Amino acid sequence: MTDLEPSDDDESGDFAAVAYREEELWDVYCLPEALSQDFPGLLHALRQQPSISGAIGLVSVGDDFFLIIRVYGRDDVSVFLSDVTASIDWQVAREVLDYLEINVPDDEDLDQVLPAGDLSILADLGMDEMELGALAGDLDLYPDEVLASISERLGFQQAFQRALDGMG
Repeated sequence: MTDLEPSDDDESGDFAAVAYREEELWDVYCLPEALSQDFPGLLHALRQQPSISGAIGLVSVGDDFFLIIRVYGRDDVSVFLSDVTASIDWQVAREVLDYLEINVPDDEDLDQVLPAGDLSILADLGMDEMELGALAGDLDLYPDEVLASISERLGFQQAFQRALDGMG
């Protein structure tokens, strides 16, 4: 039985959650885990949300990186990728860079964490570009910990934690 435990832990960092606000209350729920590896599918799922203020997708992929995607209606989409170097190992990160029209980094660029996309994606909710950039660059935090910190900063940590606790 113990031989199976590490493989279960390997995937524990992968999740895709959606947060949206209705009448000043945040609601968060998890999307199918497969969407953490499917950027077009994730965009489609986020576009289905009923929120007037837009839906925020929070995606953690392994211990490597996270995505924040904000969708307003069908066509207004903002995307933040915590580390472009993840595109070397992860197809979903390559899909994000392709969407952002950014080239996959060369080997000499792989020694530092570089975010890509809209650093001001959460600015209207109270998290400025510097704060998001600092969190993305904090190598002591795992992606799920950064997203938990963001959910706390934006005021939906309890709903976020409930959604993640309900996954397993």
